[in-house]
Amino acid sequence: MNTILKNTISITVITLVAGLALGVVQDITAGPIAAQAEKSKEEAYKTVFENAAAFSEYSLDDKGQAEDLVGYLNDNGFSAQTIDEIMVAEDASGETLGYAFTITDSEGYGGDIQFAMGVQNDGTLNGISILSISETAGLGMKATTDDFKNQFKDKNVEKFTYTKTGASSDDEIDAISGATITTNAMTNGVNAGLCAFRYVEGGAES
Repeated sequence: MNTILKNTISITVITLVAGLALGVVQDITAGPIAAQAEKSKEEAYKTVFENAAAFSEYSLDDKGQAEDLVGYLNDNGFSAQTIDEIMVAEDASGETLGYAFTITDSEGYGGDIQFAMGVQNDGTLNGISILSISETAGLGMKATTDDFKNQFKDKNVEKFTYTKTGASSDDEIDAISGATITTNAMTNGVNAGLCAFRYVEGGAES
């Protein structure tokens, strides 16, 4: 009986110590991980808005628009997309150049895809920069290549569609061969960002 009790106490102590150690490690690593994620976003914003001198947060909560934006996206068919953050891109004098969005699309073949995109005041999409993606190597991961991403660059369209027969207009992009699901996720994600831009600019009222 004493042996069983001793073993039970030993196991309990080991479990508690291990739990505390894991907690300490998590606390130590959480800060650097968060800092790296923030740095990656800042770099992505600069990539999609090269002429911006600064970025300031556009707070939907402060403006009471968070729930309205979700509803607006849902009404336009973007229930699988989330607008994680909106930043105002400003020039050196503080004038607004447009907006940078962080978007997560849950339709990826390998899970969520998160990316940033920049949209000028006139609706021109500067481009996209992928933050997180876990698609199939050699197929869906081609979404990270310039050949794919540049199809969205410097385009002023209401929405994009994809084709397997060769893009013939500004609002069409070539699908990634063998990765239609990834192509669809990226296209819908970008379109959700354009939809959010129209909302921010007052298009939701029209």
